[in-house]
Amino acid sequence: MPMPSSSTGRVSREQRGHIMLIGLDRVAKRNAFDLDLLNDLSLAYGEFERNDAARVAVVFAHGDHFTAGLDLAAAGPTLASGWEVPEGGCDPWGVFAGPRVSKPVIVAAQGYCLTIGIELMLASDINLCASNTRFAQMEVQRGIFAFGGATLRLHQRAGWGNAMRWLLTGDEFDAHEAYRMGLVQEVMASEDLLPRAIKLAGRIAEQAPLGIRITLASARQALLEGETAAAKSLPELIRSVMDSEDAKEGVRAMLERRPGDFKGN
Repeated sequence: MPMPSSSTGRVSREQRGHIMLIGLDRVAKRNAFDLDLLNDLSLAYGEFERNDAARVAVVFAHGDHFTAGLDLAAAGPTLASGWEVPEGGCDPWGVFAGPRVSKPVIVAAQGYCLTIGIELMLASDINLCASNTRFAQMEVQRGIFAFGGATLRLHQRAGWGNAMRWLLTGDEFDAHEAYRMGLVQEVMASEDLLPRAIKLAGRIAEQAPLGIRITLASARQALLEGETAAAKSLPELIRSVMDSEDAKEGVRAMLERRPGDFKGN
């Protein structure tokens, strides 16, 4: 296994039981993504993927804003020539040449959630936001386009007309509109955001890790490759999970009317 590149200090990591908290931490720049933040978030995702004890990640931001988007002056030239996922990292957006995490990711956003921040949510599994969150996919106003995955995924979440409305104007929309379109699953007061995300992550972490991972793999394949391709993979996935120790423990726990003690195998 390749050794991870060095952390740049732009992203905090904290493990709470089976939950890994990943925090954007470029507060002075409203967590705008420069090259160091791009690389460090990728490395944090890689650490989460390799950490067998970490079953769910919660991605949040220090400060008042999730992210002001891409720092075009600092990171634009690198992305224009092709950003490479650092050694030991994973691709948080799922559109660059690098591995993706196979475990659930929850995003909790507040304040500004612009451009590449929206695209991070689109690549995640569950999204929560504070009622003060403001969204915009404003690349067309800068003479570029949304190259972090919004052109691929926003219409899947929001519907074609809604996606084109925001992608082609670059206009801002609020938390209510994000919820209406299905970009976020819950909206709440900012002080409740991170505790709620951690509580939700805890509920997922209680479940059988292998079952969670296979459920995600099947659903993601259906989303990316279509139902026919995903259906062909079902028999092998079913065999792998039904033969697992977690499945046997799940049956025992049900018969004994107790929570399951799952190990992930």
